[in-house]
Amino acid sequence: MPEPRGGPGGTPLLDRKVLNKIGRLELRARLVVEGFLAGRHRSPYKGVSVEFAEHRPYVPGDDLRYLDWKVLAKSDRHVVKEYAEETNLTCHLFLDTSESMTFSSGEETKFDYARSIAAALAYLCFRQRDATGLVLYDEGILKTLAPATGEGALHALFETLVTARPARRTATAGVLREMGERLRRRGILVVLSDLLEDPREILVQLRSLRQRGHEVLVFHVLDPHEIAFPYERMTLFEGLEAGPRLLVNPRALREAYLREFKEYTDRLRSGCLAHRVDYVLSPTDEPLDVALVSYLARRARAARGQRT
Repeated sequence: MPEPRGGPGGTPLLDRKVLNKIGRLELRARLVVEGFLAGRHRSPYKGVSVEFAEHRPYVPGDDLRYLDWKVLAKSDRHVVKEYAEETNLTCHLFLDTSESMTFSSGEETKFDYARSIAAALAYLCFRQRDATGLVLYDEGILKTLAPATGEGALHALFETLVTARPARRTATAGVLREMGERLRRRGILVVLSDLLEDPREILVQLRSLRQRGHEVLVFHVLDPHEIAFPYERMTLFEGLEAGPRLLVNPRALREAYLREFKEYTDRLRSGCLAHRVDYVLSPTDEPLDVALVSYLARRARAARGQRT
């Protein structure tokens, strides 16, 4: 990725540390996406377009217009040309930048993990020439990047991801409502958040987005300690979004916490299923490449199944 520069003297527009972070984020995204692409037997994104992708053996029923006659003349092999499909999709990535996303029991915060998922999906969309935009939000919409294609747009998106700083409370439902009213063109909407809010309000807005014709994906990003509640000793819990500070014995709370947490995640999962929204529970201790490649592969298989 080229280094952005500005002014007659070519002064760097970004601090070197920021540029390094952008480079690392791009590399991580590229490795995840290319690992996914390399693992597919046949791409669901092949079609008829202007850019040649690869040859494949001819099978009865293939359109003879795409038979490679030069290869046939030279080697007596029947192969068909395939091209990279211009899908013309529009993708909006909604990234939660509220303070609760800074929680971490290990090396990576929820925000860092969600940011990496956003980067990988953006990289994949740009590879497919699909216009991709970004929405950063907490209590409201903080910044939006309009959907665009091209290397410059991808760099701007990575720069925005790297320089974002989580703070304040979150209001995912309100942001989805506002953006749903703004968006005129149907597309793919990807929500990346810990969703630590009333699931009823979130599900209402997800249903509304589906009714407007959007395809919606939810990556529910959680720390493994939020899922398993493994605390043993007296622990001071402090709310990251202006919540109370509580000194408690975790053993006395574990059973009730795990029950409530299961009800909460089950409600989100079943509600998403009912509204035909993809729900992906994304614990931050799961290797990003494993989690994302597995999900993308499922989508690819589903896409092939719908076309057969």
